[in-house]
Amino acid sequence: MFFSFSFCLPCCLLIETFEVLMRQAENHTNAVFQESYGNMADQAVGPVRELFTDISLFLLGSELNIDDLVQRFFDALFPLTYNHLINPGLSDLSPGYAECVRSSSRNVRPFGGAPSLLADQIARSGVSGKLLLQALHLGIEVINTTDHLQLSRECRRALLKMHYCPHCQGLTQSKPCMGYCLNVMRGCLASMAEIDTHWREFVRSLEGLSARMYGSQDLEQVLLGVHTLLHDAVGHALKNGPRLSVQVHKLCGPPSRKVAQSIRIQHSSNSRESIPRNALVRVSGDSLAVRRRDFLNSLRLYRTFYGGLADQLCVSELASGDGLSCWNGTYIVK
Repeated sequence: MFFSFSFCLPCCLLIETFEVLMRQAENHTNAVFQESYGNMADQAVGPVRELFTDISLFLLGSELNIDDLVQRFFDALFPLTYNHLINPGLSDLSPGYAECVRSSSRNVRPFGGAPSLLADQIARSGVSGKLLLQALHLGIEVINTTDHLQLSRECRRALLKMHYCPHCQGLTQSKPCMGYCLNVMRGCLASMAEIDTHWREFVRSLEGLSARMYGSQDLEQVLLGVHTLLHDAVGHALKNGPRLSVQVHKLCGPPSRKVAQSIRIQHSSNSRESIPRNALVRVSGDSLAVRRRDFLNSLRLYRTFYGGLADQLCVSELASGDGLSCWNGTYIVK
């Protein structure tokens, strides 16, 4: 069906936009760390990737706890922040000491309220994003299921009579009358018509869900703002470095480091202002909001598709036009 293409193409584009959005948000975060906190940027790539992978899994339906996955990320970020920015040395922290610093994160709260804020933002926007993705996959499943119609024996007999019985009388150019066509096709497509109410409700639900995806529930806005929140979170830890050093020293003792291999050039703490804003420009035509709007505009054209399928087929393809001779199942009439 043309409907299958008209639904699935914009639907797949919308799903693809989710994937692109996750990659962009991850890349923006890595770019900010590289620009502002270069010394720890390479080591932060792994935790950043894990964070966005977990968010993706959550959106795809995995039963992950948002608070846990966000806190796990900040726990992994603290040893890097401590090692490179708060208490830098000639070499990295030893694995055992780094683990102690990581374990102390929830007690010393180096990033202030950032973990709770990020978890809340992802939870609020992620619910809408998850529901939208689930709805899109459900819509594709419905279309694929109904795209190949199984005709009953009675339907096949009625279609045969409607199309080919006139040929027995030499009337090869005749088309069925509109009323006759509608009776046959509505009988054949009765199971499709039963879907109509549910399909209309599906479209209405998507419209309502999309309308709620703004502000704190706008997943795109939240994800593309993660880099700013994390930049500020590290800046908060840097500002409170002396206090954090004392607390970590009490919990873990003096820093234990690997044997120094090379002297690392330390990054200036003044780099907090150097977020690469030009790297965060997003083409508006590719945004999730634009894709969502285009998809819904396309979907609205097919709001009555299942209920009016028989009428569409008869009017556009099968039946004779008004005022023309037609086959009524027995003979030719006007």
